[in-house]
Amino acid sequence: MSDSFLTIKQAAKMLGVTPLTLRNWDRAGKFEATRHPINNYRVYKIEDVNAFIKEMGEKKQDTTNRKNQVKKLNILHLED
Repeated sequence: MSDSFLTIKQAAKMLGVTPLTLRNWDRAGKFEATRHPINNYRVYKIEDVNAFIKEMGEKKQDTTNRKNQVKKLNILHLED
C-alpha cells in the first residue's frame, strides 16, 4: 500500500480515539475502512481521516455557537 494510507493505530491516534472505536465505527458504517489487499487489515485514507477531522471540527463549532446563542437568549430574557 502507498503512503496515502494509515494503519488503524495511526488513524486512531489522529482522531483521538482507540483502534477499537474505529473498528466499531467501521462495522456500524459510520467511518468505513479500506481493506489491505494482502492481509485484509483495516487501513484508512489520509484524506478521509483529514476530512472527518474537519467535519467534526465544524460540527463542534456549530454546537458551540448554538450553545452561546442560547446563553445570550437566556441572559437577554432574564434581563428584560
